[in-house]
Amino acid sequence: MEFLILAIVFILGTIIGSFLNVVIYRYNSGTSPLTGRSQCFSCGKTLSWYELFPLFSFLAQKGRCRGCQVRLSWQYPIVELLSGLIFVAVYSLRLSGLESSLLVGIFSTLLVIAVYDLRHQIIPDGLAALFAILSLVKFFSEVSFSNAFHFPHVWTLIAGPMLLFPFWFLWYISSGRWLGLGDGKLALGIGWFLGATLGGSAIMLAFWIGAAWALAIIAIQKFLSKTKNGLSMKSEIPFGPFLILAVFVVYFTGVNFFDGSVTFLTFL
Repeated sequence: MEFLILAIVFILGTIIGSFLNVVIYRYNSGTSPLTGRSQCFSCGKTLSWYELFPLFSFLAQKGRCRGCQVRLSWQYPIVELLSGLIFVAVYSLRLSGLESSLLVGIFSTLLVIAVYDLRHQIIPDGLAALFAILSLVKFFSEVSFSNAFHFPHVWTLIAGPMLLFPFWFLWYISSGRWLGLGDGKLALGIGWFLGATLGGSAIMLAFWIGAAWALAIIAIQKFLSKTKNGLSMKSEIPFGPFLILAVFVVYFTGVNFFDGSVTFLTFL
């Protein structure tokens, strides 16, 4: 029975993931994700209902449009799969309905931000604001409003602006060449979501992951090819996905670099 419930939760998550793909593609495009039928971006063919099953349709069609046979982006099944796993992970925490809904909303928003940043190398203000607002709502849902402004909860409220400031400072002194301000706006929500120490740990981890990834790619490119058109130390790399990956890791492991502790969340 438990496996059946998890399967249902996963399927529900993939359905939401399909909608998140629509949001990613249509956000800031002038088209609402809530209206209009889904279409092939190559031939304009309106997709039938049986072409919209999350994961299954992509596999059944071998990753191609049924009309023009153009290859479809792997973004579709990857986002659907990740969304399904998010739903399963949140369900497994056995939280209340409100807590689960907020957490799913937060992680779904972060997933959209990560993929959008990878595609366009920008974090939209609206999505960053939504993440920050949901993080604040989650905070106030867990503590009473009167206690929220007393120690130690006040540090969570301070954590948002505190983690934003270094990003703003680097953006300001470099005129935006070193970091985008969107990363700082994302850090604002991270502080409110994770608090000061865990939020700081997530940002530290993001820098380490980003640096390791960049150095690994550069090393692989130099080993496989002599081309100079690949990634270099001067290349612009979207940092948002690394921040978001670090948030997921820190939230579910509780890793805290400031006291050396690791507290894995209890599942099932």
